[in-house]
Amino acid sequence: MDTQEVLDIFKQTGVMLEGHFQLTSGRHSNRYMQCAKLFQYPDIAEKFAKELARKFSGVDLVAGPAVGGIILAYEVSRQLKVPNIFAERENGVMSLRRGFTVPHGARVLVVEDVVTTGGSVREVIDLVRSLGGKPAGVGSIVDRSNGAVDFGIPFYAVLSMEVVSYPPEECPLCKQGSVAVKPGSRGLK
Repeated sequence: MDTQEVLDIFKQTGVMLEGHFQLTSGRHSNRYMQCAKLFQYPDIAEKFAKELARKFSGVDLVAGPAVGGIILAYEVSRQLKVPNIFAERENGVMSLRRGFTVPHGARVLVVEDVVTTGGSVREVIDLVRSLGGKPAGVGSIVDRSNGAVDFGIPFYAVLSMEVVSYPPEECPLCKQGSVAVKPGSRGLK
């Protein structure tokens, strides 16, 4: 998939939003990537998952953070023909629930829909290591850092672009009186 094809799909599905947003990281931005909208369409989800799966081999398990990584982990694992799990926050800490486990020594691909600072992905990587797994790589649909995030393991994003974000106290939109909205899963009430 080339950049224009990805951007066309984002436009068609309403993935890229414009406005004033508070990101999961707490930073503010004038753009938000609502990749969950891609997963409304199984054929599109499959296309992105195939793109990620072709970059990784020798993987035993695919893991994603809830919520953004759940469907992506499933679809990438389907392409790789390996099991998948997802991690979720329990009392603010990323953990495995629902009976999920990481087999000792398993090579684990961590996937996430959108990476901005990489915080959630790092938490899943740390969790995998703490359970005896071996993080083998990270895959995402969008890397908002344009390659600036380094996980210390191979990282591939279908689309890598710089989307400017600011600490809230430096946000020019806030200084103009605009109020940030939280469209992500942790912002929904």
